[in-house]
Amino acid sequence: MSSWNNPNAVTVLESTNPYGNYTVVDTAPKEILHMVHEHWYQFPPMNPLWYGLVGFWMVIMGCLSIAGNFVVIWVFMNTKSLRSPANLLVVNLAFSDFLMMLTMFPPMVVSCYWQTWTLGALFCEIYAFLGSLFGCASIWTMVFITADRYNVIVKGVSAEPLTSGGAMLRIAGTWFFSLAWCLPPFFGWNRYVPEGNMTACGTDYLTESEFSKSYLYVYSVWVYIFPLFYIIYSYTFIVKAVAAHEKGMREQAKKMGVKSLRSEEAQKTSAECRLCKVALMTVTLWFMAWTPYFVINWGGMFNKPMVTPIFSIWGSVFAKANAVYNPIVYAISHPKYRAALEKKLPCLACNTEGRDGGGSDAGSTATTAENNEKAESA
Repeated sequence: MSSWNNPNAVTVLESTNPYGNYTVVDTAPKEILHMVHEHWYQFPPMNPLWYGLVGFWMVIMGCLSIAGNFVVIWVFMNTKSLRSPANLLVVNLAFSDFLMMLTMFPPMVVSCYWQTWTLGALFCEIYAFLGSLFGCASIWTMVFITADRYNVIVKGVSAEPLTSGGAMLRIAGTWFFSLAWCLPPFFGWNRYVPEGNMTACGTDYLTESEFSKSYLYVYSVWVYIFPLFYIIYSYTFIVKAVAAHEKGMREQAKKMGVKSLRSEEAQKTSAECRLCKVALMTVTLWFMAWTPYFVINWGGMFNKPMVTPIFSIWGSVFAKANAVYNPIVYAISHPKYRAALEKKLPCLACNTEGRDGGGSDAGSTATTAENNEKAESA
């Protein structure tokens, strides 16, 4: 199938395409053309500069993510004090992000170099499946990390500590349900197809069938809408709990006739401010990473003209960047991890002198820190 066999595409191209009948699809190998939706035949080739920029970006992001997540896994697994049930979730997140970039960025760089998908139809489906699988696993691992922080900080001493068995059960459930939701496109419920930019593959959001769309409805709720609202909900109550605890400490200090129960260094930045920053950063980065895919998928279903080959690039770019800053948000913000990193790899260690671990939710107050230590040693 080629663009000149599609009358509708020809009509559009004759009036808008400076390349004549040449389209973004015409460089694609014949073996994948049966997977390409006719929507893409109306668009001229993308400027080669886009391929160069995306390829360069993916090389940088891929190297940083693979190295960063490998270091997180290595440090956590080789430091006895970090082998806690809660930290197993952080290791699983790093493992998922590591595998995602290890399998995602090389094929995309190759496609950017050739300016089209050259790895065949089968690998296109496998590529899209792996991206969906590791993305879903990362999202739900972040949900469980948030749930653990909520359990420790909001419920406090009344919370049931997370055990190693409980952590492993959550990890196994994350991978099982991610696999269950990512396999259906192989069996006819939606399908995996090339993106309009022809450098990556993903779910089919252009087919008009309601049966095909129903997969995206359910998948959007499962991997975007519910996780987003749960994370926002949890951090709202986490911040409220810490604020209430800080208020109690100030009142206690007033009764005791002292300025504060905290050290002078700890007073420089209040726990509420530190935790609000962490919460805001977590939610904002999560939203930035996965919203482009959500908008592209729903735009393809309900407003096809808005989805162009260039527009379809942003889903891959932002989602893969998520694998780069996850090690920073979920690992480097951990005081014990920073200490272990300074010991094992001094060249990569963060300078934490004079800081009291402000990036860690669980260490934001005296009481919650004590509870967290009990949970980690359980």
